[in-house]
Amino acid sequence: MSDIVIRAFRAGDEQGVIGVILPIQREEFGVAITAADQPDLAAIADFYQTAKSGFWVAEKDGKIVGTISLKDIGNDEAALRKMFVAAEVRGKEFGVAARLLDALMAHAAAVGLKTILLGTTDKFLAAHRFYEKNGFSEIVADELPASFPRMAVDTKFYRRTV
Repeated sequence: MSDIVIRAFRAGDEQGVIGVILPIQREEFGVAITAADQPDLAAIADFYQTAKSGFWVAEKDGKIVGTISLKDIGNDEAALRKMFVAAEVRGKEFGVAARLLDALMAHAAAVGLKTILLGTTDKFLAAHRFYEKNGFSEIVADELPASFPRMAVDTKFYRRTV
């Protein structure tokens, strides 16, 4: 298929992760956000690699080209966050988004999570199609548990059972 490896985040990946996420947020979608606005990115291991949480990267030729994370929010529920794939490796040819989601779902099942929730902006139209194609159903914000880490930019919400 491709020489892209999906693996768990490890120390030293921070700049690569930020290098994928920020340009997509800022340049592609015009979201006025900085790394400082996302303190989780400065403490990925502490924020995403505890309890039933996790953080994975897609790596191509030693460079991080995709990210996905899962934040344990209690009650066997978790929030899917930080799903970003660099433009040069998007699409079915590479399958990066699907492989990242597969890694996350396998982890969720292995650790006994029951529900995955996510929030996204109305601008990420391709993401909406991807989530819907992969078993996520749109829900209204009122259906989110109080523990869900809602971001100010999020306007659409989805749920999938594990």
